[in-house]
Amino acid sequence: MTQPNVTQQGGTQAAGKTAVRPFQVPDVPEAELTELRKRVSATRWPERETVADASQGVQLATMQKLARYWATDYDWRKCEEKLKAQPQFITEIDGLDIHFIHVRSKHQDALPLIVTHGWPGSIVEQLKIIDPLTNPTAHGGKGSDAFHLVIPSMPGYGYSGKPSPTNDGWDPAKIARAWIVLMKRLGYDQFVAQGGDWGAAVTESMGVQAPPELLGIHINMPSAVPADIAKALAAHAPPPSGLSADEKRAYEQVAAFGKHLGYAILMGTRPQTLTALADSPVGLAAFMIDHDDRSLELITRSFDGKPEGLTRDDVLDNITLFWLTNTAISAARLYWENKSVFFAPVGVSIPVAVSAFPDELYQCPRSWAEKAYPKLIHYNRLAKGGHFAAWEQPQLLSEELRTGFRSLRP
Repeated sequence: MTQPNVTQQGGTQAAGKTAVRPFQVPDVPEAELTELRKRVSATRWPERETVADASQGVQLATMQKLARYWATDYDWRKCEEKLKAQPQFITEIDGLDIHFIHVRSKHQDALPLIVTHGWPGSIVEQLKIIDPLTNPTAHGGKGSDAFHLVIPSMPGYGYSGKPSPTNDGWDPAKIARAWIVLMKRLGYDQFVAQGGDWGAAVTESMGVQAPPELLGIHINMPSAVPADIAKALAAHAPPPSGLSADEKRAYEQVAAFGKHLGYAILMGTRPQTLTALADSPVGLAAFMIDHDDRSLELITRSFDGKPEGLTRDDVLDNITLFWLTNTAISAARLYWENKSVFFAPVGVSIPVAVSAFPDELYQCPRSWAEKAYPKLIHYNRLAKGGHFAAWEQPQLLSEELRTGFRSLRP
């Protein structure tokens, strides 16, 4: 992988506020890590749940295993080293500093790609896909499948600036506009975009805005639930008659997720009330890993010694980044700013590729994807993988991106 510079990025960078400036991941003082471990060890625990499963939330035993490992064996320095190994930059857009990883492929005809994380995610989610996408020949791909890769931290996340009373309104549409500015500022006159979770919402917003430079998008959490299906779900009705097996399963998955939305409702209505997340690392961890049933099961197994895609270190790398940057509340405000309806089609008219993972919040049926995206150029229903595809199944997602965007390469 090559270190990008001004000439590699395709043009002269403007001086001043719009300059693209090198960014160095900070060395966290050892005293801060000691304080973190001390706080974890001093957790005041509640009584255990009154049920035998996770229906009341993250189980006490899981949290105690997580805390024990975090306070004793976990090493943030390893994650710090992985982050520092990537070329990183920062630039001001709409008055806010935007941090991003920028890795250019050694293959000069590589296709520029911007990948956006979600919540409770960060750039940590995408670290595993960097080499497969920029250096495909080392991972079973062809040089013609290479990407130049841009991975930004959304406003309020990681090392990006935090929205403020004088610079708010950072919803998916505003972030999408900023990403378009970013890619053009880097000198890319043609590019593609990818995302899951909030990254999907941002990427679809880019597709709605449809700048001429954007060739197409890839989504692994599509907004594709038809209006009649959404109406039945809102009424808590059984699946409508006439659904295919895939459509019925998707209906049931969306209905089940509707019962797991407490965290989103709280962040969407009262983000500042979550002050405790900035004070208790274990409280932050519990809140972050309880995103959805399948992801929680996956994470629980990792702390039970049965990792399947995510290790204990993967999970704690992401949580620790939130803790060290104190971004629990600033990240939550994205839910407050959002005005769109989860999973509702938004009218993307440019080419779209969809990868449907079985343990996603819902595995989008082809029929729904075809209705939501008139220019569907790729659809694949995968046999394994969940909500955090880049993190859990980096090889599969990398292969999907190569295949999905192949027809759009100049």
